[in-house]
Amino acid sequence: MRDLSTFKGCPAPKPVRLEGRFVTVEPYDKATHLQALWDGLGGMGINPLLLYFTNYDFSGIADFEKWLDATQSNWGWVPHVFRDNKTGKVVGMASYMRADPANGVVEVGAVAHGPAMSRTPLATEAHYLMARHVFDDLGYRRYEWKCHNDNAPSKTTAERYGFTFEGVFRQHMLSKGKNRDTAWFSMIDGEWPVIRAAFEAWLAPENFDAEGRQIRRLEDIRAELAKGAAA
Repeated sequence: MRDLSTFKGCPAPKPVRLEGRFVTVEPYDKATHLQALWDGLGGMGINPLLLYFTNYDFSGIADFEKWLDATQSNWGWVPHVFRDNKTGKVVGMASYMRADPANGVVEVGAVAHGPAMSRTPLATEAHYLMARHVFDDLGYRRYEWKCHNDNAPSKTTAERYGFTFEGVFRQHMLSKGKNRDTAWFSMIDGEWPVIRAAFEAWLAPENFDAEGRQIRRLEDIRAELAKGAAA
């Protein structure tokens, strides 16, 4: 258990570049990334992709630009984009948001994985890099993932990455003019060593066959490591 008697809080998340084997996480820069991110998320196909985001559908890239600007200037989010190291293309995004440095809590949200991330290691590595920065570099105690309770793929993804489901906040907010119940997930610093080790074992070259398919599932690796840590 972490000794909190001298805990002085954590640095606020700032834009950071995090490079992995498959993907690089880059701080969002409008001049560099806006068009590339719009294209990577499917252009006007972005609206079905972001079905469970709270904002109304985007009418075009200018509308998307205004939303991204607002996430930074109005809400204090720290958006990042995901760049495929192999192709050099921007393929997705996520933001550090709702940071509470005094208590060591921050959320990852506004998560969007473009079509090029599907069935690849890119998303897993991107979220490993973002979590590692939060816990190992910034010293946070708690890392949150929240989503619309109807968003089954997001809930499955959160649990696959090692977040623990904590419950549903009923009538938490409005989303596109309708009620949204929000599912809450978290991982905490005491769990992070096992979660980190599982990510690293899953991402290791030896965990992929000649066709690039996983040999062991992330969940299975983590369960085995957790069992060993408890023994």
